[in-house]
Amino acid sequence: MKLSIVAALYKSEAYITGFYQRVTDAAKQVVGDEYQIILVNDGSTDNSCEVAVQLTKDDHKVSVIDLSRNFGHHKAMMTGLMHAKGDRVFLIDCDLEEPPEALIDWWGELDKNIDIDVIYGVQALRKGNWFKRISGHLFYRLVNALSPVKLTPNSIVARLMSARYVKELIKHQDQEMYLFGLTAFTGFTQQAAVINKNNKDHTSYTLIKRLSLFFNAITSFSNYPLYLIFYAGLSISLSAFLFVAYLVIRWLVYPEQGNVIGWTSLAVSIWAVGGFVLTALGIIGIYIAKIFSEVKSRPISVIRKIYGNIE
Repeated sequence: MKLSIVAALYKSEAYITGFYQRVTDAAKQVVGDEYQIILVNDGSTDNSCEVAVQLTKDDHKVSVIDLSRNFGHHKAMMTGLMHAKGDRVFLIDCDLEEPPEALIDWWGELDKNIDIDVIYGVQALRKGNWFKRISGHLFYRLVNALSPVKLTPNSIVARLMSARYVKELIKHQDQEMYLFGLTAFTGFTQQAAVINKNNKDHTSYTLIKRLSLFFNAITSFSNYPLYLIFYAGLSISLSAFLFVAYLVIRWLVYPEQGNVIGWTSLAVSIWAVGGFVLTALGIIGIYIAKIFSEVKSRPISVIRKIYGNIE
């Protein structure tokens, strides 16, 4: 088997047929008939699974992994990668925002550069409205500033990977999974390729999901926030000590002025310190929650049924 194509399905009913036709045409151009297509149904609430299962009846190269519920985009993709048998694996979303035809150019690039294990897509210019562009920019700046694992800004799901790279990638069994971070953490020689990504008007990634992804990306690969809490607390304590020393000296030098009255500054200080303490406890709580989740060692997903010949 020369090529495995992996895609996750979630409310993808409208795109599956078009995706199948385009990715099949691309696969045949590079490997002939030596490929497989693995579609992972991540608990879709529409007819995505039914449409995909029908493909398995018409084409024996297509397999569908039907998960028992929605486990999340990244876990669904990892589940598909665990079942990939090809010498190279093409991971891509099925919503046609990312052109399946990129496989053709990337395949030739890997043939020319045998030392490269991964070619992944990067948007030349981030799509979406001003909020998505600004928040996306801040996301990568903050993650790269706080984490030793550096992410390429505006990278996308689509990527062509060698079998040896995928073999190491799927060893990660994180319960709180951030796949883009894991792909960077795994290492090997990786090369970015600029790609034109289409933009849908609707996305399943809400603001809450984006914030959750942001915190997961940082806390999965960095303990810097815990150190920042320590240094911030140390700075506040030092500032308080210096301020107390100032008040004592001021009282000794100018005893006639009496006590310093400053109820406003006192109230502000209490609220500021209280807010810092609650924020610090929240950050620590996130790390404790991740520890709680990881130590249970549950599987990253549960498969209800596999359709087609995935071998």
